Amino acid sequence: MTYKTGLDFAVLQDREDPLSHYRSKFHIPKHSDGTDTIYFCGNSLGLQPKSTQSYIDQELKDWAELGVEGHVHGTNPWLSYHELLTDNMAQIVGAKPIEVVVMNTLTTNLHLMMVSFYKPTKTRYKILIEADAFPSDKYAVESQLRHHGYDDKEGLLLWHSRVGEELARYEDLENIIKNHGHEIALVMIGGVNYYTGQFFDLNRITTLGHDHGCIVGFDCAHGAGNVKLNLHQSGADFAIWCTYKYLNSGPGSLSGVFVHERHAYDNKLNRFTGWWSHNKETRFKMRDDFDLLPGAEGWQLSNPPILSMAAIKASLDMFGEAGMDNLITKSRKLTGYFEFLLNELKNDNIKIITPSQPGERGCQLSIQVKNANKNLHQKLTEAGIISDWREPDVIRCAPVPLYNSFKDVYTMVERLKIILNAQ
Repeated sequence: MTYKTGLDFAVLQDREDPLSHYRSKFHIPKHSDGTDTIYFCGNSLGLQPKSTQSYIDQELKDWAELGVEGHVHGTNPWLSYHELLTDNMAQIVGAKPIEVVVMNTLTTNLHLMMVSFYKPTKTRYKILIEADAFPSDKYAVESQLRHHGYDDKEGLLLWHSRVGEELARYEDLENIIKNHGHEIALVMIGGVNYYTGQFFDLNRITTLGHDHGCIVGFDCAHGAGNVKLNLHQSGADFAIWCTYKYLNSGPGSLSGVFVHERHAYDNKLNRFTGWWSHNKETRFKMRDDFDLLPGAEGWQLSNPPILSMAAIKASLDMFGEAGMDNLITKSRKLTGYFEFLLNELKNDNIKIITPSQPGERGCQLSIQVKNANKNLHQKLTEAGIISDWREPDVIRCAPVPLYNSFKDVYTMVERLKIILNAQ
């Protein structure tokens, strides 16, 4: 696509955008002057679909009118409510329905996956993650090492970027696994790095890990609903993700889990279990012996929180209607336009640390501003730009294709230019 400067180009792109009407289906936070903010923070918390309230209200209504009977006689019976999310979620992450379930929260699910897939021995016990992984992932894997009696520093291998570089190189990962693969029990990488926005090659990492006898899992919190993950095709053993970023399910909402179908019927895998991982047909025959559900559902513990799932359903139904392929197409145009306008500023103090190749990123661009501090981010906020500051000097901006426009991108860069010129 050939980009142009000037507001007219942005307006024309929005007019020709087949997904532009989805913006009106979201609540856009207001600036102090009453206008819509430019909301580029969907990589932290997605906006609320206007339909979310009606989806939740339906469950509140059934609860009020039916009480416990809502489990079987509700408009969307609660006993099987999680199944209403499966097909759309599987489409979004590129998986088979048997490989996907929505349950619990992100780090809880990471621990549950490690209960099953982190199987340390005396000689193979180390865990490999990227050095700048999201902190909760690092804390979780360190605690697993300690839980199994290993030193959490000696047992943790870090995939660093090189000095003076922000992006991680695959040849460095290959060297780590070549030299230490016989010691590594688990490779656990963030599918899209939260800080740089680098989208890792899941197939390449999985193949590399499996070739050396390692289990491979991914935290796709910044990938689900943002990039084409193709989890089944990747061959990864497991993946987890949250739903409150690009999937717009509300603060602290539930997480998604992928377990590859080759593990679907493996009853010998160690796992924590609860009554929701028990055979649905005999679940309420309370004195029956445990009968494990196949697939990802077999990792469930408790009956699900319906109100949170209703919010997820509202968003997933919209994703199903819009289609991931269409969203990815718009995302690449929108992010490419954002990159173009930033480069057109010709400001030597600005550096985009996110990969320039569309296939190696999602919609997030991480903007590093030389000699900047959080004061720059504050000025952007005061100018009606909602973005995300990450220490020491990066502003993360995510033009989300469901509700952001080309005009949003144009306006953001214009306001950034004014702020930089005033410094």
